[in-house]
Amino acid sequence: MMDYPLLLRTLLLRAAKYFSKKEIVSIFPGEVFRYTYADYFKRTCRLANAVTSLGIKRGDHVASLALNSHRHLELYFGIPCMGAALHTVNFRLPLHHLAYVLNHAEDKVIFIEEDLLFFIEAIKDQLKTIDHFVIMSQSKEMPATSLKPAYLYDEWIEQFPPEFDFPDDLSEWDAALICYTSATTGDPKGVVYTNRGIMLHTLAAGFTLPASENDCLLHIVPMFHANAWGAPFFGVGQGCKQILPGREVLNMEVICKIIAQEKVTFTCGVPTIWLMLHQYLEKGGWHDFSSLKSVFSAGSACPRFLMEELNEKYGFPITQAYGMTETSPLALAAMPKSYMSDWPKEKLYDVKSSAGLLVPGLEMKIVNEKGHEVQMNGADWGEIFLRGPWIAKEYYREPEQSGRFFAGGWLHTGDVGTIDEEGYVRLVDRTKDLVKSGGEWISSVDLENAIMAHPKVSEAAVIAIPHPKWQERPLGCVVVKPGETVSGEELKEFLKDKVKATWWIPDHFVFIEQIPKTSVGKFSKKDLREMYASGKIKVPEG
Repeated sequence: MMDYPLLLRTLLLRAAKYFSKKEIVSIFPGEVFRYTYADYFKRTCRLANAVTSLGIKRGDHVASLALNSHRHLELYFGIPCMGAALHTVNFRLPLHHLAYVLNHAEDKVIFIEEDLLFFIEAIKDQLKTIDHFVIMSQSKEMPATSLKPAYLYDEWIEQFPPEFDFPDDLSEWDAALICYTSATTGDPKGVVYTNRGIMLHTLAAGFTLPASENDCLLHIVPMFHANAWGAPFFGVGQGCKQILPGREVLNMEVICKIIAQEKVTFTCGVPTIWLMLHQYLEKGGWHDFSSLKSVFSAGSACPRFLMEELNEKYGFPITQAYGMTETSPLALAAMPKSYMSDWPKEKLYDVKSSAGLLVPGLEMKIVNEKGHEVQMNGADWGEIFLRGPWIAKEYYREPEQSGRFFAGGWLHTGDVGTIDEEGYVRLVDRTKDLVKSGGEWISSVDLENAIMAHPKVSEAAVIAIPHPKWQERPLGCVVVKPGETVSGEELKEFLKDKVKATWWIPDHFVFIEQIPKTSVGKFSKKDLREMYASGKIKVPEG
């Protein structure tokens, strides 16, 4: 068999040669930018030539601080295909973490969205390795900046030829992308994705998820977050029409118009995005989802009531999947098996609201506190362990942390789950978020899903608080829908027949204006715990 490396260049060259007429669309406030894969390829070649002119070579690291746009998509292939690695930087990190990841990755060049320029201006004196700053601006004008040397992206790459001989002699083990975790504790940790890992992940996604060249992909997941869940690689590899919504990604009115006008068929996002969409629709927001075929939710457990309401009331066909930065990210997908098609609706929702079934190419085991693999009975809990060709084996330049999280050749995910007789995993909680009350475990995730099913509740998160008798008890932190009122006693009554046992029901609920979010849009229980410890969240006496 031919010894041929798995390289991203093959996806790029295929799209340019065989799907040259297909569209890539960037949405900007008041403006829609369209071009074809033929145009995309030429600009990606110009980019590769431009980066090479700066002395960037195989193995170097190049950073992006950017929104979801056609320019960022050019970086996704132009940088790794010429031999360097693209470090996609989460601009929602605190400034000290932002400086940390840029220095830790030893990036030599950074590409900066004009709207995000102020982040780098604020930390420029802390940056130790970056020699060049490239500013991406839709206005085509260089903004005022103290960064030097600075280049205006479009003007700069236009100076270089629209052809580039992307090397075919790279190693498939070469780094292609780098992404850092959002650091709920300590400093962010870097995950390196190889050409080989991304290629195999892309191929696995191709025959796991219901998407093909016919589809129009809407990129809601930020491109700085776990490779935008791999969708840009899948989209280019398949030659799909792709929509990149930039700053409009949180504007549900615009998102609904994009879905209808561009005939979007496939998209993904975290549950907080779908909660925002649900709130917009409940207020009578205009929508037309007739083109949608598949929507996936991941990042944290999607409340079942939300899946059912979006699907049944609005024709928004949402299904759950599971992954993390360390898994590239796809690991599980809640795709029903063929013989489940005639199952009752409620039973099918049990499947679709699970974390899913292991995707081909990976191995998984769920291990209890005693170190034994749990039975496939849907009841026994354990931590999810994963390994496979696109699962990280270590954290970049972090041997001590790597030893903890990748012991024995398995990724210890920190997620607790069950697995049923069909092989579908259901998330119970993060190990650090479980509530241990009277020696028994309570799932904060199950409680949150039950609370958010209340018609007056907008958001809910559950944290453990100390208790003199029971060690810990759950505290419900609740955001009420605008114009509504609800009491703790009303919520307790509502939960009586919706949780595993009545002793799971929180003794207290606190009502807050909003639940803090992490940099990738998940509920931040770390912040809630700190708010409780500092007295910002006060629990009623009694």
